[in-house]
Amino acid sequence: MISNSAMLPSACFKLGWETEMIKGLGLLTAAGLLAAVGAASPARADKLDDIINSGTLRCAVTLDFPPMGSRDADNNPVGFDVDTCNDLAKALGVKPVIVETPFPQRIPALLSGKADIGVASTSNTLERAKTIGFSNPYFVFKFDILARKGAGITDYKSQKGHSVGSTAGTYEALALEKDVKAWNDPHGSFHPYQSQADVFLALSQGQIDATDVTSTVAAAIVQSGKYPNLEITGEAPYEDDYVCLIALRGEQGVLNYLNLFISHQVRTGRYQELYNKWVGPGKAPDLTIPGVYE
Repeated sequence: MISNSAMLPSACFKLGWETEMIKGLGLLTAAGLLAAVGAASPARADKLDDIINSGTLRCAVTLDFPPMGSRDADNNPVGFDVDTCNDLAKALGVKPVIVETPFPQRIPALLSGKADIGVASTSNTLERAKTIGFSNPYFVFKFDILARKGAGITDYKSQKGHSVGSTAGTYEALALEKDVKAWNDPHGSFHPYQSQADVFLALSQGQIDATDVTSTVAAAIVQSGKYPNLEITGEAPYEDDYVCLIALRGEQGVLNYLNLFISHQVRTGRYQELYNKWVGPGKAPDLTIPGVYE
């Protein structure tokens, strides 16, 4: 017969093992509870919340691109894009802040945190979409040839053999530079500029003979009378340029809101109102793309 004292070490070992097992289960249960609490915690505020909580909306806007963006006689920002930023800020219940941004700096302004969104007539190219997020289109551009009088530019193809230029990084600049290279004329050349103002100055001074710009800009320049030696000599055969509001690529909350905002601008007639105000009488361009979404 084995004494109780002989059984004690084995019993103690068993009791110790069970105690440790219970402790382990307790730790697992605690870890599960912590995980559950973590899962139930509110998600991190996104950029849209940040904008609303800050009380301001910083819009990157190009101000040498009339009638979309420019400055009036009192140096105040004005234009279609400026009013669009103001409308968006009003919808969000915050104060608009216009951040003057040249065309080449539109995307860097967002990536660096200098601006919250871009309202700067940005073409929705696939290459740019690798870096930045796009809303649905909020405007559509067509293109004209703006030439210096007496330069011999009568239509698009007559730019071959001439010195031409445009604002670096824009839709029309990429298209024109591509064609100049394809024409392969030793007398022809393409010159990129940092701003539209630089392009028009170079054109009026004879540094280049022509530029291809949006029809809205071409009409605004001719009507302004600032450059009396410039004229519209025809249409540039580019595809319609659908431009979008831009935001950081990962900020889906902001992009969703921008899409809804554009929808409301159209549905309420505000889009047409701004078109009449800044571009002129007539039906505002259809923002839908035939065969894609209508």
